[in-house]
Amino acid sequence: MATIDSDIQILRRDFRGELIRAADADYDAARRVWNGMIDRRPALIARCVDADDVAAAIAYARERALPLAIRGGGHNVAGSAVCDSGVVIDFTRMKYIAIDPERRTARVQPGAVWGEFDREAQAHGLTTTGGLVSTTGVAGLTLGGGIGWLMRKHGLTCDNLVAADVVTADGKRIRASDEEHADLLWALRGGGGNFGVVAAFEFQLHEVGPVNGGLVMHPLDRAGDLLRFYREWVNTLPESLTTFLAFLTAPPLPFVPPELVGKPAVAVAVCDIARDKETGAAIRDLAGFGPPPVNVIGEMPYLALQAMFDPGAPAGRRNYWKSAYLDELGDEAIEVLVRAAGSACSPFSAIHVHQMGGAVAKVAADATAFAHRTAAFVTNMIAQWERPEDDAENIAWAREHFTRLEPHARGAYVNFLGEEGDARVRAAYGESTYRRLGSLKRRYDPENVFRLNQNIAPSA
Repeated sequence: MATIDSDIQILRRDFRGELIRAADADYDAARRVWNGMIDRRPALIARCVDADDVAAAIAYARERALPLAIRGGGHNVAGSAVCDSGVVIDFTRMKYIAIDPERRTARVQPGAVWGEFDREAQAHGLTTTGGLVSTTGVAGLTLGGGIGWLMRKHGLTCDNLVAADVVTADGKRIRASDEEHADLLWALRGGGGNFGVVAAFEFQLHEVGPVNGGLVMHPLDRAGDLLRFYREWVNTLPESLTTFLAFLTAPPLPFVPPELVGKPAVAVAVCDIARDKETGAAIRDLAGFGPPPVNVIGEMPYLALQAMFDPGAPAGRRNYWKSAYLDELGDEAIEVLVRAAGSACSPFSAIHVHQMGGAVAKVAADATAFAHRTAAFVTNMIAQWERPEDDAENIAWAREHFTRLEPHARGAYVNFLGEEGDARVRAAYGESTYRRLGSLKRRYDPENVFRLNQNIAPSA
């Protein structure tokens, strides 16, 4: 702290935003991130207002050999948006969103979250693939790949990234697109924050109007039969229909029968952007299985669907996740998932199974840094609880059941990774993609300045 206090005026001369230190009244609020397990104390939080501020903060940290963290939405489970005794580049004040309805593009600053992005884009009947929780940051989701309701029709979020304005480790401002620094754009499409600080994203947009969305829910004792139905049913679906299966505790909502509230349950949520005969028939097949005690599928605004799972992901709860891809939902994998759901320690914990395929699988494996395109599903075991004294048992639950699932799974989704070590990062990319990323890391960040992330070391 002495170094920060003695020469903070050096940075202040070149900085137009806000500099927050431990003695400031808003320091504790500024250092908090979404995952309540993360409690780190940076020496300086630099709330930038433009790319010049970003470059100044990078230079300040580099010259003093201080750790450097980058905060977009602060929603990452690993908590990499904040660090101890270092500098945080904070984009809270950089939320500008510009929609070009004629070109169907959006220019977005890195402090925006998906709810903000979607509201601006939907005003023109447009949007692009975003996260399933509206408070997720645009920046982190995009750089790690970006699964969401529209991916089977329009690809991952990173597939819709057409350009980015980047500040590199040496302070240069460059534009990554298909025309210039195309290798950097390739790396940004799934390679995380390893290569520079993105000061603005440019996305391709798509027409999206009202959707048929919502979910059906069954008690957990129906889960085995439901998952065996589900694995066959999803193979019949058109690309305009994306589904998402979740083990959860039935919430106390008006549409949930009293006998199910507070009990372990399994739900299948849907997003139908076509609303035609084919998708309507598929949804009727889903609604006809059981029949489900809860069926709340109907026409709704896309914005409403995007926020549907927000209550299950509030800021401040303690989170520990374990994730991998599945090529199929075999009987043994189903057994593991059902057993795990029935033994969760917390009513806030959940297991998610995201359907992939469609447009995701049509992109060549080497076209972007997102490597696991052929997987049928991506799973996430979400241990979530409130009290620090319950840490051990909740973490043990996720680890134990993930270990049982691993023989039936592969890889890891970057955006669902916690602090799990180099082997898991390599698994997220596969060796060939990882090697290519390491080569680009050597070119754009040879000193590994941007290392507080799912880190890719510069190759030798």
